[in-house]
Amino acid sequence: MLVCIILISLGALALVFYLLEKCKNYSLKGVLLKTVVSLLFIATAIAAAYQNLGHPLHYFVIAGLILGLLGDIWLDLKYVYPKDDKLYTYAGFTVFAIGHILYIIGMMIEFFDQGNWVYFLIPVAVAIVFSVANLLLSKPMKLDFKDMKWIVFAYAFLLALNPATSLILCINTGWSHNTLIMLFVGGVLFAISDLVLSNTYFGENHEKPIDFILNYITYYGAQFIIAFSLMFL
Repeated sequence: MLVCIILISLGALALVFYLLEKCKNYSLKGVLLKTVVSLLFIATAIAAAYQNLGHPLHYFVIAGLILGLLGDIWLDLKYVYPKDDKLYTYAGFTVFAIGHILYIIGMMIEFFDQGNWVYFLIPVAVAIVFSVANLLLSKPMKLDFKDMKWIVFAYAFLLALNPATSLILCINTGWSHNTLIMLFVGGVLFAISDLVLSNTYFGENHEKPIDFILNYITYYGAQFIIAFSLMFL
C-alpha cells in the first residue's frame, strides 16, 4: 500500500505542475506533464493489482487506464495543433468510450450475479435517460454539439452506464466490496469531469482556469481512485 500512496502523492504533485502550465498556455510541455500524471495512475493500478493477483478485473481496469493515457494525450494535442482539432477530439472520445466499456465488462465479470439480469437492465435504463437528458438540455445550457451530436449521445450513455453499473452491483452485493464502492465514486467523479469538459468544448466562455482546474481535479481523482481500488479486491 505504501508504494501506491507514494505514486498517488507524486501524481498529485505532477498534476499541480501540469495545471500551472495549462493555465498559462497550451504547449507540448503541458502534454508531457499530463502524460506523467497519467503514467502514475497506471503505475498505481499495477502496484495495487500486484498485491492480490488473479482477479480478472485487474486486466480490464489497467487496460482502461492505458486508454485513458492515450485520451489524455490526444485531447491536449487538439489545442497544440488546432488544425487537427476534430481528429484528436474523435480519437479522445473513442478511447475513453472503450475504457468505460472495459471497466463495465470487468465489473460484470468480477461481481455480477449471473442469475439476475435486472442488475444489468437497470443501469442501461438509467444511462439512456441520462444521455437523452444530456441532448435535451444542450440548448438551455447553450451547448452546441454540431456534427458530434450522436457521438456525444453515445459517449454520455457509456459515461452514465459506468457508475450506474457499479452502483447497482454495490446494492446487489450489500455494499460489501470496497473495490466496487471506489469504482462507483470514481465513475461519479469521471462523469462530473466530463460534464465540465463538455461546457469547455461545446459551450461559450468556459475556458477559464477554474474550469480547467475543476475538470482535472475530478478527472484525475477518478482515475487514481479507480486505480487504487484494485488494492482491495
